[in-house]
Amino acid sequence: MHYEIQAALRGDKSVPRIAYLEGAMELLVPSKNHERIGHDLATLVGVFAEEAGIELTGYKSWTLKTAPDQAGAEVDECFIIGTDQRKDRPDLALEVIITHGGIDKLKIYARLGVPEIWFWRDGRLEIYVLRAHAYDRVERSSCLPGLDPELMCSFLDRPTTTAAVRAYRAALRAAGTVARP
Repeated sequence: MHYEIQAALRGDKSVPRIAYLEGAMELLVPSKNHERIGHDLATLVGVFAEEAGIELTGYKSWTLKTAPDQAGAEVDECFIIGTDQRKDRPDLALEVIITHGGIDKLKIYARLGVPEIWFWRDGRLEIYVLRAHAYDRVERSSCLPGLDPELMCSFLDRPTTTAAVRAYRAALRAAGTVARP
């Protein structure tokens, strides 16, 4: 119930972001760097989807929760794959981890039933797929087949988001790994 009270007190503001698992609560106020990485990763995911002809809708800070006192999180960025927007959970969630708190976010997302989660941690992308109520770490996305995570992340060092988009789009087209729309 403490999670519900904190969320109500915060109202419609996006900060602090709240993560909750079995009585433990974590509050996060994202840094400028955290927000930039999350935004740029989400933007590059959108570029890949567009180039691959995959329907995708992105959401930011979507509050996901189970019954009171179990689990809740506000994902940094997330996506519904396809055109059915009636889903109550994203297909893919993305979390940027700059500092780590005490709550195991994989356990939270498993309780929430999110099929795939990506963690950006220590300059690398870790991909986890939900199988039988627990996550397995994998090398490639199940939600976005054909996406090369290392190639995508190699453009995060660009000085601007638009520079990253232009370079990533050019690399995808040059590699011929996705069909042009």
